Amino acid sequence: MNVSAKFFGLTIFFVFLAMFQPIKAQAQIDVFDFETPEQEQRYRQLSNDFRCPMCQNANLSSSPGGVASDLRREIYRMIIEGQTDAQIEEFMLARYGDFILYRPRLTAQTLLLWFGPLMFLLAGVWVARNIIRNSGVKKSNDSQAKADAPINQDTYVVADDVISDEERKRLNRLLAEHDDLAHAQDYTGR
Repeated sequence: MNVSAKFFGLTIFFVFLAMFQPIKAQAQIDVFDFETPEQEQRYRQLSNDFRCPMCQNANLSSSPGGVASDLRREIYRMIIEGQTDAQIEEFMLARYGDFILYRPRLTAQTLLLWFGPLMFLLAGVWVARNIIRNSGVKKSNDSQAKADAPINQDTYVVADDVISDEERKRLNRLLAEHDDLAHAQDYTGR
């Protein structure tokens, strides 16, 4: 048996060995005994409504952090003691500030958070409207200014543009040359 066959056999053996090994998984499981289903529902709602202060964007129920675990135990304790949801929220706000709320309240400090995106959208629409409106006005003003320009005997209006007598002669000469060239090509067949 050569070396590559032994290596292949050992590789297959270790792959099968790894496939049948039990997978060790860790999950954050809090087991609390509630007196009523209403208390359990309140616990779940509150742990979903509060943000983990350690995690960036996770509520208490989905955060595996130690701080989140402590806060879940604190919520459980306060519910069992008979505190209302408002009292629990006041406690959390006093301890952690508005950051603890997963959905911030509408206050003077959070007005920009709530209405900032709408204000930026409206400002963008206003700027776009003014750009579009002013570009149309500028074109029509330019055309009107050219039409209102004083025209003397040496100037002619061609397609809303004012040209001088010298430019008109040059234009006529170029058009005549083009007509002669086109006429000559018709007779030669090229």
